[in-house]
Amino acid sequence: MLREHTGSAHGPQAAVLENVLQQYAADPTASWGLGTFGAVAEFHRTAEEPVHIDTRDGILQVVTQRGALRLKATEELRAFAYELPGGAAGSWHHAVALCLPVAQTPMHRRETLTECGPDQDALRAEDRTAVLFDMGFGTAHVDVCVRTADPQALAALRTAVGLAPLAPGNPLMPRMPQLSPHRVFICRFGRIEVYQRIPGPGEEPPIGPHTHVLPTLLRHQRSHAATVPIPEGWVPCVHFYPASPLVDALGKPRPFDRTAYEAFQGLLRDFGDPALRGLKAQVTDAVRLGQEPEGFTLPASRAERATVRVALRQLTYTDGATPLLLAWCQAFDRSEPGEETDENA
Repeated sequence: MLREHTGSAHGPQAAVLENVLQQYAADPTASWGLGTFGAVAEFHRTAEEPVHIDTRDGILQVVTQRGALRLKATEELRAFAYELPGGAAGSWHHAVALCLPVAQTPMHRRETLTECGPDQDALRAEDRTAVLFDMGFGTAHVDVCVRTADPQALAALRTAVGLAPLAPGNPLMPRMPQLSPHRVFICRFGRIEVYQRIPGPGEEPPIGPHTHVLPTLLRHQRSHAATVPIPEGWVPCVHFYPASPLVDALGKPRPFDRTAYEAFQGLLRDFGDPALRGLKAQVTDAVRLGQEPEGFTLPASRAERATVRVALRQLTYTDGATPLLLAWCQAFDRSEPGEETDENA
């Protein structure tokens, strides 16, 4: 079903993608994530906070006082835009996954805490003498690191060098909120740095850049959630999330934003799977033409079923709820096993 997308009507994908990345890096309503299933660094910013954006030499950098993002678009990089049903009734979410071929993604895959020396690649000059440590989670396509120049944090981290961070009895992880080093997540073509403190047990993640590390999910050693429709042979390293038409930057519901909706439909046309786009159009046309749901056969694949559900949910906002649309939703908009776990990744 899912096929590699090598270009669009506007030209080769690499050229289009570079422009898209610059556009969304300058958009404070977009957010970014770099990581793997169970460990993700997120970069967010507001329109009000100071920001430095640099797009020279083919490298995109966005730096604020709370965190930073760096990306380098290469010829091998591919974008895959997708939509998925949300957990809330009638909702959906969308993203663009930035992927590399499997063979080009491996990072160091260290399995114990490792001191890597000064972080000379830090986005801010004042951080380049601080010491970088790979946490040793063994993740294949991302190095999950921390960085510090604080003497207390350095001593604690050096005491744990050579130990598996998630091993029973290792005291390092419980101390991380107190130490709160910078978090630095690195893949082959980018990095996200988080400068804000790590929340303690029971505390909510701070607004803005933050990280999630979920040991139970990390143990699966998967690159992404099973619900995310990435073509075989590709690994998603970075995602970006344009503004949602349903919720604001804090995840709170807002009136339907048709401009945000249409903006992502444009990304689907450039970077989405053509077969899924065709299926979505088929469902939309069937409802608009007054066809009954009994005449439609639900597709077999998970990605196709998700596409049908999203199409029906979006019709509620774009066309309005009708008895016919309700009948379609009752027939085909059903949750599937594992969705809650995958969404929490």
